[in-house]
Amino acid sequence: MGRIRVLVVDDHRIFAEALAAALAAEPDVEVGAAGSAAAAERALERAAAEGRAYDVALIDADLGAEAAGARARPGTEPAEEARRRPAQGVPPPRRSAVQAAVPTAVARPADRPSPDQLRADQLRAVSPPPDGITLLGRLRRAHPGLRAVVLATADDPHRAARALHAGATGWVAKESSLARLLAVVRGVLRDETHLPPALLTGVIRELTTARRDRTESERLVDTLTPREKQILRCMVAGLGRQAVAERLYLSPHTVRTHMQNVLGKLGVHSTLAAVAVARRAGVSPAEPAVPPSVASAP
Repeated sequence: MGRIRVLVVDDHRIFAEALAAALAAEPDVEVGAAGSAAAAERALERAAAEGRAYDVALIDADLGAEAAGARARPGTEPAEEARRRPAQGVPPPRRSAVQAAVPTAVARPADRPSPDQLRADQLRAVSPPPDGITLLGRLRRAHPGLRAVVLATADDPHRAARALHAGATGWVAKESSLARLLAVVRGVLRDETHLPPALLTGVIRELTTARRDRTESERLVDTLTPREKQILRCMVAGLGRQAVAERLYLSPHTVRTHMQNVLGKLGVHSTLAAVAVARRAGVSPAEPAVPPSVASAP
């Protein structure tokens, strides 16, 4: 085996640099580091274009989790909103008679999110949050020859099963020794799959349950007519009733009837639940609509 090219993907800079330095001390290992999903994708694309593709990516399972948590943490607000909010204990500025005579502007209906936008936001809630495992799946699709190993702070059978499904061939605790990590790196290059022994039983249970759920979901989806499957794919894409009607050249009433039939056949009571069943069955979202000007171009 020649030199092994390894890309460390972790947004904790000190950890990433220390790990990269330790790996680079091995005579047969070359190491690069990326601190974000975008940086990792750029590094892999650049290396492939230069004919020096990476062999293994070591990906933090929680990549980007802290940034996402900071954005969603209760009690926080954007700086712009904080600047506009009056400070506590400070009375609002007095308005002149002219200002008082001018009615305060109210939000126009166009400023509010449309029902389709609201539905799309709700549907995103049924997808796993973006993390290192999500990135891993994208990288494996874009670079099929790349081996991926997850670096995790805790052994989690559910997430490990997700990682295997996404294309990972190894799961290593961050507290493991360098010798253990190198053994996994070399093992995955021999097409071995490495999991900690403590995870095996839980992962097998998760994969068995996922397979059973997928089989049942596929059976339910197979009961749909071709038109109902079209409707379901539109639902997975986050389209509302009016958007589906326009896409398929149907009346909103007809779309409503089809949607009700889809829910009934899948045995669920909401669009979100139907989308969850569809995702388990591997149903892909409807493709984006082609603008008329593009569709009619010669």
